[in-house]
Amino acid sequence: MTKRGVGSKAKAKHRKVSAVRTPKPAGVGAARLRPIKNARRHEVGGVKIEAVAAANGQVKRVVYPPGFRWSTHMKPVVGTELCMHGHVGFLSSGRVRGQYGDGCVFDFTAPQVVVLEPGHDAWVVGREPAVLIQFDAAAQTAQRFGLPSEHQH
Repeated sequence: MTKRGVGSKAKAKHRKVSAVRTPKPAGVGAARLRPIKNARRHEVGGVKIEAVAAANGQVKRVVYPPGFRWSTHMKPVVGTELCMHGHVGFLSSGRVRGQYGDGCVFDFTAPQVVVLEPGHDAWVVGREPAVLIQFDAAAQTAQRFGLPSEHQH
């Protein structure tokens, strides 16, 4: 009987340890992002962008707030029906869903590599900001990464 009692206590202690939640490390989540050293910072349509020159392009951290939708927040600023910029990068937090002009849909959930062809609408899903680390070559992004000039089948 003694062995059973000891075994039960050991299991109970193990259950207590595994039930403890590990806190997020400092700096996790878009609300606690530290500024990128030497980055150019600006905001467009509620989207916060930090960009640093790298080789013949730039690396950007783009923070899309909860509730952001390209067709609602950027279309009036840019003046096109859909986002005509190609995106290549890494979604480090959040979730993004979208649709191309031809009806094809996409859904990215962090952590995930993101490749989007020009000609899309996209929006943040949920209450967490979507943080995209993007490799960018301005108007040349699609061409440099071998993407078509617009999504098509």
